[in-house]
Amino acid sequence: MSDIPRRSLARTAKLVGLPLGHAGRAAVGLGRRVGGAPAEAIAAELQARTAEQLFAVLGELKGGAMKFGQALSVMEAAMPEELAGPYRATLTKLQEAAPPMPVARVHAILAQQLGPRWRSSKFQSFEDHPVAAASIGQVHRAVWRDGRTVAVKVQYPGAGEALLSDIAQLSRVARLAGAWIPGIAMGPILDEVKARMSEELDYDLEATNQKVFARAFRGDAEVLVPDVLAHSDQVIVSEWVDGRPLAQVISDGTPAERDQAAGLYLEFLLRGPNRARLLHADPHPGNFRITPDGRLGVLDFGAVNRLPAGMPSAMGEIITHTLAQNEAALGAVLRRAGFIRPGVEVSDAALVRYLSSFVEPLRHETFTFSRSWLRSVSATIQDPRREEFLVGLRFNLPPDYMLIHRVWLGSIGVLCQVGGTVPMRDLIFAHVPGIDESVIPPAT
Repeated sequence: MSDIPRRSLARTAKLVGLPLGHAGRAAVGLGRRVGGAPAEAIAAELQARTAEQLFAVLGELKGGAMKFGQALSVMEAAMPEELAGPYRATLTKLQEAAPPMPVARVHAILAQQLGPRWRSSKFQSFEDHPVAAASIGQVHRAVWRDGRTVAVKVQYPGAGEALLSDIAQLSRVARLAGAWIPGIAMGPILDEVKARMSEELDYDLEATNQKVFARAFRGDAEVLVPDVLAHSDQVIVSEWVDGRPLAQVISDGTPAERDQAAGLYLEFLLRGPNRARLLHADPHPGNFRITPDGRLGVLDFGAVNRLPAGMPSAMGEIITHTLAQNEAALGAVLRRAGFIRPGVEVSDAALVRYLSSFVEPLRHETFTFSRSWLRSVSATIQDPRREEFLVGLRFNLPPDYMLIHRVWLGSIGVLCQVGGTVPMRDLIFAHVPGIDESVIPPAT
């Protein structure tokens, strides 16, 4: 494969083939049932094959298709276990790897972006085989001219065209996407990918974001953001970060490793808006490492939310009034911030009951995030027989909170995959503005 497959017909055929392939395998399964094979064995085999095809197609296409798969990987913790299990390992692969570009193509891009003598003028050595390959680029290890080990991020040719094509085609087949992984609403994921894809294609902009984070966290005891040494619109060279990928902690971490990783991960996302006036907006595990000295290494800054004034204080007010069960005050701040639009009828008491499930972790000194807890919350708010479902239909997401909301949901999904125990209450109270601890009941 010389670059991202760009021809619309070819990419569309692969994407459309995902649900069609599942349907074909289901037909085969029906035939086997008639022949007497056990239903459970057939179901497991179908799910395993569907997972394999999902990874193969999304990984091969890269671009928006793989970005979509990465978003799904963050959200699998909310899925019922019988649905999530067969797909978990496959989706985790999308956090760390995809088929790489040929070496000749990589060399051509580097020559174009860094100059024809890029190897001798910029590097002491350069490893041709990538150490990671993801949605719109791949990473090579190298030694910079001053002797520092560096990561060289190279964007795939045709990434922009592929992203536009993928979003259009995925939107058209989204109604069939329940055959890929049941229980996930595809529309909001696609909307967010589309809104952010142009920024993520601009490596100069990503390098600028990374420099801001690196300055903000330089010398920090808990966070390591590598410095950028060189960049162009398709290449970023930054300091190398050793460490254990967060995806590995998710798959086989000890309880102590899970607690450490969850705490570092959560605190970084909360501290970013105060330190850098930016919110890291791509929370999937492939972007994080636990370094040998126990810090959180952060690797990707293509998606950020610019927060010049830091996190909105309305977030802290909403948390305060929900925990304090102050119905009138909660209703007032939600309406003032635009979460409840004018003319929409919903009682303040119903709003408190709806949000109480979300703030439950803050009622305790420590909280253990788990897939079972997230599934219970999801089941409650998605059950059309319950009041919470009806209240959720009346909620509006103001534009200023759209990305904050997506990052929060994604990070909670990752925390539930990690399964660590964290001092959630203390962290939120320390870093989210607008919280009034004097009216909040003591922790249990």
